[in-house]
Amino acid sequence: MKINCLIIDDEPTSQAVLKKYISDLDFLQLCGVANNAVEALEAIKNNSTIDLLFLDVNMPKISGLTLYKSLQNPPCVIFTTAYPQYAIDGFDVNAIDFLLKPFSFERFFIAVNKIVEKRSTLEINAKENHSILIKSNKITHKIFSDNILFIEAYGDYVEVYVEDKEDKYILTNSTFSNILEMLPKYKFVQTHKSYAVNLEKINTLNGNQIAINKHLIPVGLKFKADFLKSFTNN
Repeated sequence: MKINCLIIDDEPTSQAVLKKYISDLDFLQLCGVANNAVEALEAIKNNSTIDLLFLDVNMPKISGLTLYKSLQNPPCVIFTTAYPQYAIDGFDVNAIDFLLKPFSFERFFIAVNKIVEKRSTLEINAKENHSILIKSNKITHKIFSDNILFIEAYGDYVEVYVEDKEDKYILTNSTFSNILEMLPKYKFVQTHKSYAVNLEKINTLNGNQIAINKHLIPVGLKFKADFLKSFTNN
């Protein structure tokens, strides 16, 4: 996924350098350039997908630091400036990095790579802590996806099998497709019109039959190719 960037700088030469560096990295996408804080506020207001600001600290009328502190839900920021004394103030607002002008492409790359690493960590944590809410008999259950063995369509209901000593299931009147949509696609795959399994819980695969603990789950012909591809890549 690309990182959407906004340049906020009143110097055309600095803008040109940042544009060139951004264009040299496939994972960065330039969304716009603002010459001052007023233009920047308008750009941020009109584009909720901005992930990263390249923000000059020393700008006329309103400084980059003042601008950033005024934002209620600010994107990540890499400050740029020719004045090293601003560095401490930049890190006080949890800046990703602080680039001292003029900076090389190598130094720029190190800075932007920090946001890539931060994103990867957040995604890993999100995967590890993923949960869904399922309503059953007027009770709402919070279930971590790691604890789900498989789901099975059962008439107008869905049985969500949860891993514990007895491999119990929770019966819900939500649809099979709705439950499957809530689950992480990297982990759950449909094997049959009535079944979807947690790839990490599979014990054995024997022909067209999956074993998960004491449960035997069919693999339908229509779903077999996609299932095998997910299973072998897991």
